[in-house]
Amino acid sequence: MSLDHAATKPHEKLAAHLTGKLDRVNTLIRARMESRHAPRIPEVTAHLVEAGGKRLRPMLTLAAADMCGYGGEFDIHLAATVEFIHTATLLHDDVVDESGQRRGRPTANLLWDNKSSVLVGDYLFSRAFQLMVETGSLRVLDILANASATIAEGEVLQLTAARDLATTEDIYLQIVRGKTAALFSAATEVGGVISGAAEDQIKALFDYGDALGIAFQIVDDLLDYQGESATTGKNVGDDFRERKLTLPVIKAVARADDEERAFWTRTIEKGDQRDGDLDQAFALLDRHNALDRTREDALGWANKAKTSLRQLPDHSVRQMLLDLADYVVARVS
Repeated sequence: MSLDHAATKPHEKLAAHLTGKLDRVNTLIRARMESRHAPRIPEVTAHLVEAGGKRLRPMLTLAAADMCGYGGEFDIHLAATVEFIHTATLLHDDVVDESGQRRGRPTANLLWDNKSSVLVGDYLFSRAFQLMVETGSLRVLDILANASATIAEGEVLQLTAARDLATTEDIYLQIVRGKTAALFSAATEVGGVISGAAEDQIKALFDYGDALGIAFQIVDDLLDYQGESATTGKNVGDDFRERKLTLPVIKAVARADDEERAFWTRTIEKGDQRDGDLDQAFALLDRHNALDRTREDALGWANKAKTSLRQLPDHSVRQMLLDLADYVVARVS
């Protein structure tokens, strides 16, 4: 089930609770994505920023700061920073993946070109660092700079591992921690840091973001095989067609006999895909119960996220974050 069609919507409750703050974040984002000299920058950025994304990562920063009693202004800066980093990585990812669609709309690299997407992504990374410096916190700068490096590292690791049948679940987890969870955990951690929260609470916020991000990415990989195009914004089986070795396939490969392994070698490693191969891939995933076992992993990470919140103050936002962890996995219930 998609986020938009689930019966309850914790991210919308969170957005409603943070509505005034989110409005200020959006205002700051629009102001900082402007360019006097290169009008293509706001054109490309607006295409993605205004595409209907749920602002989940900046909401996590605002929620963490709110839960820890922050009363200053810099949670707005940090939420905008997180969104700029996320948007920059999406622009770069679409070039690397040669994607033509995101959130059900044509990608920036398709509408403009690869050069524009890469350079505007670079511009947004620079804007993100300007924003985080304005908080005056070296610790915040360290956290977000490390997250940016980790994201890039995860993407490079994925380049070498995504089509290698020797890729293990541990390597997959390392990739996911880099390309997805690093920004989730940084988003929640800086909310605690800027609030002056106790160290055990800051650690708990990091752990929540880390586990939530891992669950989120596992579910995204599951949705590629179980989702609906109208709600995911991409076609079922795109990861298979793009030869991406995600967790469901890793689990199926681990239990494959020689004939099955030859199939995965031909389709994923060698890229020799033929009519009927996607159906065969589904059959093998079903034979080894790979999708259900992947979903169990996602549930496990969601539960880890919820457990970490026990260190945080009893607050209405804490309940929303607990519900959000369940909700992320409910997309494939």
